[in-house]
Amino acid sequence: MRRFLDALYHAAAYLAAFFMIGTLAMILLSVAGRLLDFYVRGTDAYAGYCMAAAAFLALAHTLKRGEHIRVTLILEHAGVKAKRALEIWCHLAGVLLAGVLAWFSLRLVWQSYSFHDISQGNDATPLWIPQLAMALGASVLLVAMLDDLVALLRGQPIRMEKLDNEPAHIE
Repeated sequence: MRRFLDALYHAAAYLAAFFMIGTLAMILLSVAGRLLDFYVRGTDAYAGYCMAAAAFLALAHTLKRGEHIRVTLILEHAGVKAKRALEIWCHLAGVLLAGVLAWFSLRLVWQSYSFHDISQGNDATPLWIPQLAMALGASVLLVAMLDDLVALLRGQPIRMEKLDNEPAHIE
């Protein structure tokens, strides 16, 4: 199960990188179009879709690398039992918020698909297609949050992937 979850987080990260490249490609196409006097419909919209997809798909991988911002001022001064209780409370809140985000993102995709909602730009893209990346990223974040919560409830340390050549982090 651990290998599957790690592969899921990495796959989402690779998809996020793909969409970052897509953002770059759309911006370069738009710039080249202005310079060479041609127009490709929807480049601004597609750059935005790619940027949103990259942001949401990278959430779980960023969490598992320990790169989300945490304010630990209270945790640093809490005792062992209080620290554990606060950690569990924080992870429960994180699971709840990630669950709400995933639920409403998936619901938005379904509604856009059901109502045949299209973008207001001249590209007329069915909106469920770019919204799907947001829903997928939010769902993978929920899985990652549940993964951390289960580890915490079992008394295991939360796994955070670190690379040897990374700069030092203040923890």
